[in-house]
Amino acid sequence: MDAPVPLPRQAVHLSFEPGPYRMAMGLVAADPDELIELDEQYPAEMAERRRLLAVRHGDVFAALPGSEAARREVLAVLANLLPRRFAAWFGRDGARLDNRLTGESWDLDALPHDPLEVAGRLVQEDLCLLRLTPDGPVLDAAVLCFPSRWSLAEKLGQPLAMIHRRVPFYGERLARPVDRLMPNLRDGKLVVRFNWGMTDDPALYADSRKFRREHNPEVTAANAGEKVWLRVERQTLRRLPASGAVLFGIRTHLYTVGRLAADPRVAGDLASAVRGLPEEMALYKSIPPFRSALLEYLDGKKGVLF
Repeated sequence: MDAPVPLPRQAVHLSFEPGPYRMAMGLVAADPDELIELDEQYPAEMAERRRLLAVRHGDVFAALPGSEAARREVLAVLANLLPRRFAAWFGRDGARLDNRLTGESWDLDALPHDPLEVAGRLVQEDLCLLRLTPDGPVLDAAVLCFPSRWSLAEKLGQPLAMIHRRVPFYGERLARPVDRLMPNLRDGKLVVRFNWGMTDDPALYADSRKFRREHNPEVTAANAGEKVWLRVERQTLRRLPASGAVLFGIRTHLYTVGRLAADPRVAGDLASAVRGLPEEMALYKSIPPFRSALLEYLDGKKGVLF
């Protein structure tokens, strides 16, 4: 179904920094209405989300008992936000929520799916619910269609520190600050951060393993612009006032390196950022299989070797 008005172009989030890698939370306060991004990728991404929820439901949706109120609250937040902020594409009439982009109409009083799953069928973001406990925030529920090489089934019910235990430097640098942050989020406020990586696989549902070392001969300096993608997660955190849970949103963007390297400055900055990754972080992000070809390509776009 065609959109009644054109969708916005996909934002380009250049979240990497040239030079040595620095692990930091990098949180920025944002307007609460910026919880959701909506752009030209919507039709294709929502079709993929519907497909995954149909054929891999147990992989992309899970919830623990006790999270019911928070799951309902997420849908209530979106059912209020979407028609107000994106009135050209969403309408609300009492308990009926209309999605003019997909032609779907939802009776909020008689849902065919879990409320959190319905929320995940409305927006491009993955939606994770964190319950605050004395041992830190715990992953209680999620609709996670586009994971970056992690398994929802394996992480459900775990504290954040345990979920990130294999992330280099997380334990010593971020675990405590993140755990302290969550209870201090103010109701209704929104904070945003970005996370970036490189990939030789354009699938949004990225279930390939981390820590890849083996060379990928299909990526060369001649074709890296089309065979390698920058994968950026726009991550949002918002405290839900009624349930007290924290909503962790993840909007995943993919950009071909060739698109970015059209600007020589960006090509140079990206090459510098890749070179600046500690080896353990580069390995965690599975960059070694194509790193040499990528850097040779970017160096050529920059025009100099550095």
